[in-house]
Amino acid sequence: MSLPGGGRRWFVIVNPVAGGGRGLDHFPLISKLLRDAGIQTEPVFTEHKFHATELTVSAVKQGFRRIIAVGGDGTLHEVVNGLFIQQTVDPREVLLAVVAVGAGNDWIRTFGVPNRYQDAIRAIKEGHSFLQDVGVVSYEEAHYRQHRYMANVAGMGFDAMVVKKYAHLKKKGHSNKWLYTWCMIRSFFSYKSTGVKVWIDDRLVYNNLLMSIAIGVCKYNGGGMQQLPEAVADDGLLDVSLIRPVHFWHILFRFRYLFNGGIYRIRHILQERGSRIRIESSPEISVEVDGELLGESPLEFSVLHRAVRIVVSEEFLKRESYPLCSCNIV
Repeated sequence: MSLPGGGRRWFVIVNPVAGGGRGLDHFPLISKLLRDAGIQTEPVFTEHKFHATELTVSAVKQGFRRIIAVGGDGTLHEVVNGLFIQQTVDPREVLLAVVAVGAGNDWIRTFGVPNRYQDAIRAIKEGHSFLQDVGVVSYEEAHYRQHRYMANVAGMGFDAMVVKKYAHLKKKGHSNKWLYTWCMIRSFFSYKSTGVKVWIDDRLVYNNLLMSIAIGVCKYNGGGMQQLPEAVADDGLLDVSLIRPVHFWHILFRFRYLFNGGIYRIRHILQERGSRIRIESSPEISVEVDGELLGESPLEFSVLHRAVRIVVSEEFLKRESYPLCSCNIV
């Protein structure tokens, strides 16, 4: 599975600023746990935005076929994009694992990857793998069409505004588990719904004012919210939640539904699903992908079926009734 350059080693991409600096502060402990587990590594620290993408491309060219991302959802996003930028091998030939040190850590929730470092590393040692879908997002930026690969969930409109405020506060040094919720509440009173058209598999499913849209292959975003609670990560489809204009009091008394999987019990939220999605709006709305703020509408989404091989927990495979697959990777 590996070329001589990588051998049986894992290339470890560490984001030192993830989780308000936990990437740097906690890596000595993570490194010791990896050694104690008998996992051979070559760690490298990121130095700037998109560096994880560059490091991933370089690692694959060097022969590494096992990569650990030590960071948050943004670090994972950059690594996944690097896997598709490189032209050396099929991305599915690279095994990707995550040791989460970020603030939200939403991607790991879908796959049952533990937050505790020793448990996450035990999952890596056990080597249970899963091929997940990957979304492809096309958007407008500086009058050019761009595209990005999505490992988790994208948000448009209100969601993107919240991410913008959240990123601003994180840069100022704020970090706690309720920060995203606080940004969401503050943004609610200033965001104006936008006229939006949504096509799914060439069928016009919505043409009216819309507050927010979530599209993804996984279930969680925003620090534990289940905006796409019925998403299946390898069904070849993108789940969609369309949030119509809603009064704050209506959400306030149903706030728990955002976290417990009952989001579609809120009558202002519509559920859709498909393999190709197009969104137009007037005026334009912004989009964030895996917590990274990108460009604006018009937007197009498609899906690559079972496109990235990831390390998951044994409990996830049992819960979802998948056959256990251990790669004997250590």
